[in-house]
Amino acid sequence: MPKSSLDIQIKTLPHLPGVYQYFDKDNRLIYVGKAKDIKKRVSSYFNKHHDYGKTRVLVKNIVSVKHIVVETENDALLLENNLIKKYKPKYNVLLKDDKSYPWICIKKERFPRVFPTRRVIKDGSEYFGPYTSMKTVKTLLGLIKGLYQLRTCNYDLSEAKIESGKYKVCLEYHLGNCKGPCEGYETEEEYQSNIIAIREILKGNFKDSLQQFRIQMRKHAEAMQFEEAQKIKEKLEVLENYQAKSTIVNPKISNVDVFSIVSDEGYAYVNFLQLSYGSIIRSHTLELKKKLEETDTQLLALAITEIRQRFNSNSKEIYVPFPVDLGADIKITVPKLGDKKSILDLSIRNAKYYRMDKLKQIKIVDPDRHANRIMAQMKADLLLSEEPRHIECFDNSNIQGTNPVAACVVFKDGKPSKKDYRHFNIKTVVGPDDFASMEEVVYRRYKRLLDEDQPLPQLIIIDGGKGQLSSALKSLDVLGLRGTIAIIGIAKRLEELFYPDDPIPLYLDKKSETLKVIQHLRNEAHRFGIEHHRNRRSKGALTTELENISGVGEQTIVDLMKQFKTVKRIANAKLDELEAVVGVSRARKVYNYYHKE
Repeated sequence: MPKSSLDIQIKTLPHLPGVYQYFDKDNRLIYVGKAKDIKKRVSSYFNKHHDYGKTRVLVKNIVSVKHIVVETENDALLLENNLIKKYKPKYNVLLKDDKSYPWICIKKERFPRVFPTRRVIKDGSEYFGPYTSMKTVKTLLGLIKGLYQLRTCNYDLSEAKIESGKYKVCLEYHLGNCKGPCEGYETEEEYQSNIIAIREILKGNFKDSLQQFRIQMRKHAEAMQFEEAQKIKEKLEVLENYQAKSTIVNPKISNVDVFSIVSDEGYAYVNFLQLSYGSIIRSHTLELKKKLEETDTQLLALAITEIRQRFNSNSKEIYVPFPVDLGADIKITVPKLGDKKSILDLSIRNAKYYRMDKLKQIKIVDPDRHANRIMAQMKADLLLSEEPRHIECFDNSNIQGTNPVAACVVFKDGKPSKKDYRHFNIKTVVGPDDFASMEEVVYRRYKRLLDEDQPLPQLIIIDGGKGQLSSALKSLDVLGLRGTIAIIGIAKRLEELFYPDDPIPLYLDKKSETLKVIQHLRNEAHRFGIEHHRNRRSKGALTTELENISGVGEQTIVDLMKQFKTVKRIANAKLDELEAVVGVSRARKVYNYYHKE
């Protein structure tokens, strides 16, 4: 029975922190959740019985799963909240209440107020956050209040109303918490200079504020006001230890689109992250099937245009991994370091994990497409003239020159074809000569394929360096196959790939799928050869002495070994014990051999 699309999606989820999203049959987002391990959390919905009816109904309605990978659990918490607030999924009942994450607002007005809020209103005000706890917000606001005297009233402090004397200073002025801009005791320029300093604090730049805070602490200490100095010192310590960011990215990164691309021979995957007030509010990955030899630059430009139209994005700035031409109206930024580079790296990670998930699913439901992609990749990586649909790999095995053997393993469409594996006992070589042994087995293998008119491989891999490769080439020359079959050698230590008549080896990326296939071939050849070599050594060690007995054949030896386990026990056995196993005649021959005196 074929696996459902949902089963495959769950099977290929990553063991990483992030946010998962459930969609129903109409492709509507019905639930958003966060997890330290996405795969474990999502799998738990389908692997156990749920006591609550709501959860059972939710699971019943899930048709597809999507996920967004983030750096930490804290990022997942904030991202989950942003997505729930934006899309209001049907089954996120517990998160639809008044509980939300706090922000710090600098209100857009003539003498801006600075206050905490859980609501973001698009009225031109500045919002910093969201923060993971109100304690952090209160600490920052307490610091700001201790440094700067700001108004807390909600009066309309227009120039005309202040000049008319409409307002009177309140208790906050008399307590020293406000300088009285309502009566014109503080100018707008003085007040705005304080707001500029507060913005720096909220962005994480505490240098100037810390210096002023230390000055205040010293003044209190000099005035013998030790309690006040201690309070400021405690806030100073909290501020100095406050290093972890509360947002997914820097809060000044707002209204920005982030795009990244990951591609292979046949497909490209473009990830899109939309940022608002320093947080991710949307993530989407688009899969593009290549028709011609399009470059990543062409594909990324095409995908950006499509995605921005699809999601009606009007951001004026875009972060990308390399320059793309999108017209003069859009600012293109290629981040190199800092917060901008961090968010671009996060987008690249999401594109990579999306591609990995797709490839795992394709391997399950469409193995032909998976094989075609691997073959096309190997052809390009190894600079071959045709796809290596049929690959053969050779390895020699001997220990101190005893029982020399060789193995040939066969891969077809990138997978082992074990029925085509072959063992070779070295016949013409004396002693541990790997080069001569390789020359012999390559000649014997392809001489037989030619004699029997069997199909030849597109690629031969020799487990060894230049010496073994040269020996194999001698046999191909004798058979007239040089140039007909591509051949390379792989050195064990550095995974160097050697080509005929080329002294400079090729080094593939350690994570390359081509290298993984070659390593699989090499490991299979080694395993297969060692297995045969051990069998020969074991058989020789156990049966050599028994084979010297005249009139005792292979079956008699097998029967005796099954019964007595070792040659020593056979030698010490009584005549009647031997007769019970192999009969009178053969028992007498074995007994007499060990009791000649």
